[in-house]
Amino acid sequence: MSYARPLLGWPVALRLGLLAAITTIAVIAAIRLGAVSLSTSEVIDALLGRGDRSTITIVRELRLPRALQAALVGAALGVSGTAFQALLRNPLAEPYTLGVSSGAAAGAVLTVVTGWSARIAWSLPIAAFAGAAISMMLVFQIAYSVGDDRRLDTRILLLAGVVVSAFLVALVWLALTFATSDTVRSAIFWMMGSHSGASWRSVAILLACVAPSFIVLLTLARPLNLLSIGEPTAAYLGTSVERTKLVAFGVATLMTATAVAVSGTIGFVGLIVPHTIRLLWGSDHRALLPCAALGGAAFLSATDTFARTIAGANELPIGIVTALIGVPCFVFLLRQPAVSR
Repeated sequence: MSYARPLLGWPVALRLGLLAAITTIAVIAAIRLGAVSLSTSEVIDALLGRGDRSTITIVRELRLPRALQAALVGAALGVSGTAFQALLRNPLAEPYTLGVSSGAAAGAVLTVVTGWSARIAWSLPIAAFAGAAISMMLVFQIAYSVGDDRRLDTRILLLAGVVVSAFLVALVWLALTFATSDTVRSAIFWMMGSHSGASWRSVAILLACVAPSFIVLLTLARPLNLLSIGEPTAAYLGTSVERTKLVAFGVATLMTATAVAVSGTIGFVGLIVPHTIRLLWGSDHRALLPCAALGGAAFLSATDTFARTIAGANELPIGIVTALIGVPCFVFLLRQPAVSR
């Protein structure tokens, strides 16, 4: 990938401050807007435990966990998409490139079809995470077994991800073929993505996985910069190429698997957010990674609010909204010289 000079040569602190402000506004809007609209003062009072009991319940138990989950999932997808594009040196790479979403879907559909999701609490996200983890291990095993000298060839890894993903998608549709219509509807709705099941427990799980993973990737910012240029150059400049690839791929996939497990498959966040940040401020991962985290959090918080308010009492799957917004945005980004070159 080759990128032009940044369009806006802003200091990193100013970039992060702007994105943090936008993310805060998006989260506040997510808490305020809904079937019952609340003022900012009502939200603040509810957070402090004052005011009407129903308002406190709406803010503390429903909207705040959902807003935080959307922000954390968006941050995870934005950061992991940035890492995958650097590691694979492919502008079309995204968090689901290695079949993580297909593995999670296979695990989730299995619990829905067998009825476990209705009988056992948290069986669906646990099965989704397990499916994503198994898919990831299978892709890595294929890549290592085919590669020369036990090296992780990114081209083979990409092909392995495509093959494993296609196989798992076939298994998903095979299982749904023998399922009831209600089961098929539930499974498809989950695969389209939703934050309707957000809770403080899911927020805690996301935070426990996303925060350490982000820190690890941030420590690999310089090696990712070098890998974006090419593996021979990175090795010549002292980067442990194989170790960097293994750690970065593993951590980015863990973030994606956790996000998919709690919210389903939400596309385009990890694809368009890194491209937008690069177009504005360049491709230095020391700034790109935190900017992508904040940009992804703001984008998904805003689109989730839109998805649950635009249709009145009906809630749109978030994956549909991100696709409707993401496709024209990505086409626009492709027309920019900094991305298409």
